Amino acid sequence: MASRAVPWVLGRQRAGLRRWGAVLLGYLAMGGAVALVGVPLLWMLSAAFKETKEIYVFPSTWIPQEPTLANFPRAWQSAPFGRYYLNSTIVTVLGSLGKLLNAVLSAYALAYLRFPAKDLVFLVILAALMVPPQVTIVPWYLLMSDLGWINTYQGLIVPELGVAFATFLLRQAFLSLPREVIEAAKVDGAGHLRILWSVVLPLSQPVLVTVTLLLVVTRWNEFLWPLIITNTADMRTLPIGIFWLLDQEGNTQWGVVMAGTIFVILPLLVIFLLAQRFIVSGIAAGAVKT
Repeated sequence: MASRAVPWVLGRQRAGLRRWGAVLLGYLAMGGAVALVGVPLLWMLSAAFKETKEIYVFPSTWIPQEPTLANFPRAWQSAPFGRYYLNSTIVTVLGSLGKLLNAVLSAYALAYLRFPAKDLVFLVILAALMVPPQVTIVPWYLLMSDLGWINTYQGLIVPELGVAFATFLLRQAFLSLPREVIEAAKVDGAGHLRILWSVVLPLSQPVLVTVTLLLVVTRWNEFLWPLIITNTADMRTLPIGIFWLLDQEGNTQWGVVMAGTIFVILPLLVIFLLAQRFIVSGIAAGAVKT
């Protein structure tokens, strides 16, 4: 009996070692990911409270030796950040709401309605995920020019209303909902809009919050299209404002730039902290149905 027990015990030990090894590798991977994202943010936060001469000290110091708040008013006064905040807020709110409405209606139609070439439409949406947005910039710019929407809110918002990824994610989430609930609503006489508003959207709250957060972050951080479609300072957005803080002659005041960057990312951090509990469950809800 003892000879038989030895291999069993050794097998359990090896299994335990493999399990702990996998856990250790997982923690190391997470630590690397946190460092990859966190170190630049920590340096940005540190540099925002440093004078320029201290930023160029080598080796760099992570904790400011002589902390200063002067970079924040300098950044605010170096560019019209109040106007940039207003523009970014308008573009982000209206653009994200328009995208979300478009994605919700499209996803519901693809999940629950029957119409010709439904699978082909979904295939085209999937194909749109593979098209780099830079490819569409010239056609969109020419169209906006013909419509007279250069340097306008319409020009900033309308070309970005189509969103394939959100449609795909919401469709997958809608398909994972219990069909019995949808059928019961139909039996009670509910129409499609009633089912969408009273049944589908409440059951899909985590994925809706996740999609909304992704749309808000994308629109808030958009750089290339606002840079191209606007030509006056009063229509610029926050990422463009950061760009104008850079000195083209190489004499950039990096403390001022980092302070301006904090102006940009602070609202996103607040939104993320409020919505983080929905993110994992929202992504998972959009990935369980094929």
